[in-house]
Formats: sequence, C-alpha cells, structure tokens
Amino acid sequence: MRRLLLLLLGLLLLHRGRCFEFVIDGEWEEETSDLQDHRERYKRAILTSEEQEDFEAIRGDDITVKSYKVESRITSRFAHTTVRSSVINSGSKAQSIGFNVQIPKRAFITNFTMNVNGITFVGSVREKTVARNLYAQARARGKAAGIVRANSQDMETFKTEVHVPPGSNIEFELHYQEMMQRRLGFYEHSLYLQPGRLVPQFQVDVYIFEPKGISTVQTLNTLGPQFAELIKVTSTKDKAHIVFKPNIQQQRKCDNCTGSAVDGIFTVKYDVNRDSNAGELQVSDGHFVQFFAPSNFSPLPKNIVFVIDVSGSMWGVKMKQTVEAMKAILDDLTIDDHFSIVDFNHNVRCWNEELVPGSSIQIADAKNYIQSIKPNGGTNINEALMRAVQMLVRASNQGIIDPRSVSMIILVSDGDPTVGEIKLSTIQKNVKRVMREEFSLFSLGIGFDVDYDFLERIAMENRGMAQRIYANHDAAEQLRAFYSQVSSPLLRRITIQFPEDSVSDITQNRFDKYFSGSELVVAGKVLPSESNTLTSFTTASAAGLDITLETEADTTELDLELAKQQHSFTGFARQMWAYITIKQLISERSLAPTAVKKRKITQRIMALAVEHQFVTPLTALLVESEDAKERLLADSPKDPKHGCCSGGGVVGGSASNGLAPVRVVYQPPPWVQVTTPAPPSQAEKGPEEWTLPQQVNLVDNDPHFIIHLPRSNMDVCFNIDSKPGHILNLVSDSGAGVVVNGQLISSKQVLKRNLSTYFGNISVYYQPDGVGVTVSTDSIAMTDGRNNHTFTWGATAEITQDGLRMSIVKNSHVTVTVNNNIQVMVLLHRVWKKHPVNVDFLGIYIPNDNQYSPLVHGLIGQFSREPEVRVYDIHEGVDPLKKEATMEVKGNKLLVTRGWQKDYRRDKKRGSNVYCWFIHNSGKGFIDGHYTDYIVPSLSSFLQTL
Repeated sequence: MRRLLLLLLGLLLLHRGRCFEFVIDGEWEEETSDLQDHRERYKRAILTSEEQEDFEAIRGDDITVKSYKVESRITSRFAHTTVRSSVINSGSKAQSIGFNVQIPKRAFITNFTMNVNGITFVGSVREKTVARNLYAQARARGKAAGIVRANSQDMETFKTEVHVPPGSNIEFELHYQEMMQRRLGFYEHSLYLQPGRLVPQFQVDVYIFEPKGISTVQTLNTLGPQFAELIKVTSTKDKAHIVFKPNIQQQRKCDNCTGSAVDGIFTVKYDVNRDSNAGELQVSDGHFVQFFAPSNFSPLPKNIVFVIDVSGSMWGVKMKQTVEAMKAILDDLTIDDHFSIVDFNHNVRCWNEELVPGSSIQIADAKNYIQSIKPNGGTNINEALMRAVQMLVRASNQGIIDPRSVSMIILVSDGDPTVGEIKLSTIQKNVKRVMREEFSLFSLGIGFDVDYDFLERIAMENRGMAQRIYANHDAAEQLRAFYSQVSSPLLRRITIQFPEDSVSDITQNRFDKYFSGSELVVAGKVLPSESNTLTSFTTASAAGLDITLETEADTTELDLELAKQQHSFTGFARQMWAYITIKQLISERSLAPTAVKKRKITQRIMALAVEHQFVTPLTALLVESEDAKERLLADSPKDPKHGCCSGGGVVGGSASNGLAPVRVVYQPPPWVQVTTPAPPSQAEKGPEEWTLPQQVNLVDNDPHFIIHLPRSNMDVCFNIDSKPGHILNLVSDSGAGVVVNGQLISSKQVLKRNLSTYFGNISVYYQPDGVGVTVSTDSIAMTDGRNNHTFTWGATAEITQDGLRMSIVKNSHVTVTVNNNIQVMVLLHRVWKKHPVNVDFLGIYIPNDNQYSPLVHGLIGQFSREPEVRVYDIHEGVDPLKKEATMEVKGNKLLVTRGWQKDYRRDKKRGSNVYCWFIHNSGKGFIDGHYTDYIVPSLSSFLQTL
C-alpha cells in the first residue's frame, strides 16, 4: 500500500503584502497496541469521495513545466535520488500546482526544498513532537489537508500542492535514500517518471559506482517501445551511467498529441563482481559495510508445509491465482525436498498428515488436491499453523528430514481470523511457543482485508519475512516470485563477526538462512586503530559443510577512490549504517514485549533519524522559509494494515531468533595468519608450525619432485617429463582411502625447443566419505557426489566436511587435512596475465609425517617407506658448480648430480634453495617402475598395483 503524503501550501494575497499559511491535519502515532485503534486509524487515512473531489477541484490546467530532472547516485548498493521540477503558473488566475513523486516503499525521504517566487523553504527532519510544536507556532487559518494512502505494489507517493498567483515560478526538489536489495541475482533501482506534461528539459541520470566492479547492467523499458532507443547505457569496469533524455517531440503520445507518453517506471538492474564467497568488506567515513552473497554452493534440502487459506473470501480470482501459483511451486520441488499441504477455513485439513518426498507421483497428487479445493467458510489461522508446526516437529523427531535441511512454513491468507482463536496477540504467542529454532515462517497476505502488520510480526518473530500479494491479474506471478526468493537456501546459521575492539554499533550479524541470489548486509562503526586493515570472519553451515571465511579491507583505500569519482555518493557507508539500523529498530520496536522497551527503542530511532535526516514513522520533515516565519510539515505515518518495513532490514535471509547482534569478539582460528603483532611466546608457536613443517616432499614448477629422506637426512630430486593433460598419481593409499593426483598443463608456447609442463589441477579424494577437493589455478571445489561447492582464491576460508578439512589462505595456498593425520598443501603461483610463455600453476607440499597405511604408493607416497640409499664416489662434474656421484638405491646404481631446486612456501617469487641429488631420466631407478606407470585415468583414480 502506498502512503500519499500531502502538503497544502496556501498563498494568500492580503491588503498589506502576502503571507503563507500552512495547515496539515495528519495522524500521529500513539503508543498503543490496540488493534481496534489501528483499524480505525486506517479507515480515517483514506479520503472520502467528497474530500477527493474537493482536492481535485483546486488543480489548474494552465501550467508550464519548464524542467523535470531526476538524478540517482548509487554507490556500493546505496542510492541517493534527487527529483527536481521547475513550474510556472502560466494561467490568468491563481491556482494550485502540484509536485507528485512516487518513491520506493523502502526509501527514506531525507529532504524537500521549495522556492516560490524567490522565497525558499528548506526542509529538516525533526522528532514529530518537536516538529508539531514548531509548526503550531505558524499555524493559522486555512484548509486542512489529509494524509492519503492508495494501493501500489512497490511505491508510495509524496505530494505537495502550492496555491500561487499567475506568473509565479515554483521550484521543487525532493531527496530520498534507499539501500538496494539483491533479489534473484540483481539489484533493481526503480524511478517512477510522471512529469504530467511535455517538458522542454526532461532528463534522467543514474550513476552507479561499485568499487569491486560491475558485472552486468541493464535497463527495463516499461515506458513504451518508442523510448527503447533513447535509453543510453555507458559502463566501465566499476562505473555505469544510464541517461534518458527525450526531447519534446519524443515525449509526445503521438506526433500531434499534446500529452506526454512518459508515465511509468524506469528500472535499472545490475549486479557486481564477486571474487570470492567470503563477501565484500568496504570501509569509508569511519563506517564499514560487509556484503555477503556467496554462490557456487549446492542448495540445502527443503521441508515445506504450505498453509493455504480456503475461506469464502478466497473464492474466485484469488483462489484461481493461488492454485496456478501452487502448481508451478510444486513443480520446483526435488526428490530431496519434503513437503505437505494444510488448507483451512473454519476447519483444518491436511493433504497428507506426514511430510513426503517431492517425487513426481506425490507432486501430481498434491496438484490434484489443490485443484479440487472449493473455498467457503471462516478463517481458523491459529489451528492451521499449529497443525503445520506439529507436522515439522514430528518429521524431525522421526528422523525423516535431513538435520542440515531447511524447514519452513509458508502461510497464504487474505483475511483476519474469524474462527477458533481470533485474538492476534494470542495467535502470535501460540506460534512462538511451538516453533522450533530451526523452523521459519513466511507470511503472504493477499489483498487489504488481512492485517499485514500481524503477518509481518509473526514472520519476523519466527525467522521469516512477510510480503503483501496484490489481488490483481498477476497475483500468481507475485506468489511464484516470492517463492523463487526462498526456494534455494544455500546456507544456515550465518554469523559475521569482527575482532574485539575493532568495530562498534554493529547491525544484525546473525542470520538464520541465506537464499541464493540474495545478499546479507552488516554495517557498523570502525573504531580507531593503528592498523589500516579491518578483518571480518563469517561462519556458516552449507550442505554437508561447516565453513569459516575471512575478508579484509583497507580502511583508507575506498575514501581515496571515492574522492576521485565525480558522481559517487561519498557518505554512503555512514548513511547505509543508519538506514539498516533504523529499519531493524523499527522491526524490533514492533516486537517489543513491554512499553518501557518500546519507548527506549523509539528514542533510539528518533535520535538516529534526526541525526541522519530520515523521515520515518517517528519523525517529520519540517519545511520552513529562511526566516522561519512560514512552515509546512510532512511525516511518514505508520499504516497498521501495511506494516512499517517489510523484511525489517534483514536482507537476503531470515533473521535468527532475537534481533540483538552477538558480541563482536572473535578469536582468529589457528589457520589464520595473524597480521597484528603477537607476544614472542605466541609468535614462536604460530600457525607456521603445522602449515610449514621443516621437511616435506614436494612437487613444484616444471614439475620438479623433491623427496626428503629423514633417516639419511638427504633430499633427492627428479623431474617428470610427461605430456599436458596426463594425470599423475602422487599418493595412492587404498588402506586409508586417500588418493592425491595432479593433472599437467603446458606453457603457452615452446621455449628453447621445450614445452614446459606444470600441475594445473590437484585432487585430494577421501573415499570413505566420498568427499573430494579439486584445486585449480582458478578455484577450489569440494564435492561429495551429491553436492558441489566452489570457492575462489580471493578469500581466506576454512571448510569442514565429515573427515576432511580444507583451509584456504587468500591468493596463497590451500591445505587439505584428512582425518587429522594426512595433510596436503597446494601452493598457487600467479604469473603476469599477458606473459607470452608462462601460465599460472600449482605446487604441492606433503609432510613426511603423514600417517598412511602400509598399502600407500604413488610417486610420493612410496617414499613413506624410506629406501636404503648410499651415495659415494663424489667427484667434480662437467659443471664445476655441480658435483656428481653414484647412488645405490633399490638395487640400482645411478649417476646423480648435485644441484638444487626451490621450496616456494616462504617466498613464492624467489623460493628457498633445497640442495639435493638429482636423478636423471624422470626418476628411473629411484621410483618403482617407470613414470608412465603412475598415469591414471581421472583425478579421483587410485593407482593400480605396480
């Protein structure tokens, strides 16, 4: 429902001059939870037909709109929009001129200014009571204006009327701010363009700046086909400019028409580059914002109970659209999902008393059941929800559902309860009492007979969200679109934390679920520190995985970059923090258990809104002349049937139970290489002890093998001269169920008659759990046969699945640990992208103390049983810097050369020299058999017995 904020400015010509008189007869929110009062206030908020006619009568026709300009500056998903209009009363008599702007529902108005014949009125946000008192000082005679609401899906309307004499010039300017919400993989910025007349200077500019880069930007032309070629998009790596500037002829409905065809929504959709699943941490103006929108995770299984209102009020189009939507939703279920359907009027029925798998047979039967429903009777919401919760509890207790799955109830209703328990507060308490922490409730209210405020409260209190469905021709599409947002849960129990004493005033940082295509956002203030780096740690559970992700940001870099940008919004981080905080506080206020708690939250909202100049349900915009003698007032009254803030600031997922953020203290796990100074005793015991053992077996570069023989205190080297694409087995332990393989890639071209080969893919597969990790130069993938999860090199992370743990250090290395006794480290080597010869490649480092079974083999694994080695007859070689000798090993006498290879763990550019005896001919005589015996068909293949 949109709210129409109506300001009436009366300009009265008096005998000795002129003055303005402003009167507003709005509604002021009281500290009450009485639902009957809510309903009465809602009814009064609608203008009567007589009032509407009276209002329309003051409009004039002889009006010239000189200019109409809209500019949006979007920086890091936060938009500041300015709408400017310049109008002349070109008629022969005084008349009222309107300024009508539709703004997104989630936006906050931040300012409104108006210049009437040289008299400027400037807006400022005040607490409502303060604004009322100031306004009352200027209140005089005049016509009272009301606050009007009308139905709209995504917009609400700000409206001003000014009554002026002929020849008057009026300039209007409105500012509002909003945070872009990511839905189904896109941010969407909508501007409602309604100039009302042909405009000589008409222009829309949208400037986007995203520090990490813009992956895609597009415009949706809903204004009409004649404007398709007039929308221009210019984009670079991190900036985009969208401009729409039709001339008067192009604005006409037809060649000879005097009416404007510009009347509709101008929409820009875009998304950003993400180089890791860990998210994006930005710091600016003493505030931080953490964006978290991972992908490349397998969806979690779902358990859904659909609770559908089939009372008499659903008869006709509502039921038809609901049935149509449900058929499409049921088709989306998979065999891993479980579901059932509860339909209710004065009675409650279940399609199936138990949750059943989403098989084709069950889905077909459910569709037939839905199709046969005939709406009639009353509305027993309480009993229906109780039955749905019992169904989920029973399935959980019986072990029918996967413990890592996501359980939810989706309620679809069009009215208030009329049967059974009808007191909304009691229903809310009943549901809260029986809902388990792992269950979520999503509420969909069809039309305007339902108490949307109740649906919103009951959803937010139970880790879900609410949405109004508008009962029109596309209601089915609205239902499907909502389901699409929650149909693919990727993560559970997400927490974003920061080291102690690094941040304060953090917004909600615990989320119950993360859905694919959405985004979680956490903001706060950055505390003073000697370090220029802020670090965040994100923990979550995926399908079979527990993950910890680390993100870092330079605290000065972004401000320097913003200063260079001509069209960026430099205060975005500060305003975004306030925006999210106020939205969450408004939600928390609606759930406040006591009047005292509610008043405390109210004071916080008002203080923040005044400081950051947001018009909220608890503040008002006082617009006054420069000498403060004339004033007018606008507020954003709460609509109990609409609800104050859909989603409550929980972006991209459902809130965890309890809105207060957890204490922002986090001790970095042992695999994190701490950048802050540590006491000497701790530094000596640092994480390098496990990740960097002194002696290892390794393969690096082209590929050079270095085998350390502990008993002999000797290192032996050899190369393998195989072909690109070949997969070499490094460790094959059928007893432990572990295999490590590497696939070769080649350099870009032949150099000195030689085509170099390197490892481009390394695989570690743990057969007992069926879990495998494949590391490439582009990404790191973990799979268990059913679920695939992909990570990039762009963030530090730790992932645990069954007996396998994977630790990623950003742009450096990944360590895979199996059952805490076998470890493999893979090192990333990056080269210049435009290098004519070299390519990115991987090195592999395996500790000598890995605990294999006696069955282990492979190019490296065989040396866990150290062979007897004797080196003698050391003498000068052809190269005076490299001595030669004879080595006896495995019954063979080999000519070996003293040389060195590189260990790149501590210095990836230069490496550390490892002196070794080099075996010629691809290790022949030192390894068992021939190197070709170690070529396997796939990255998960075990080595056949040699």
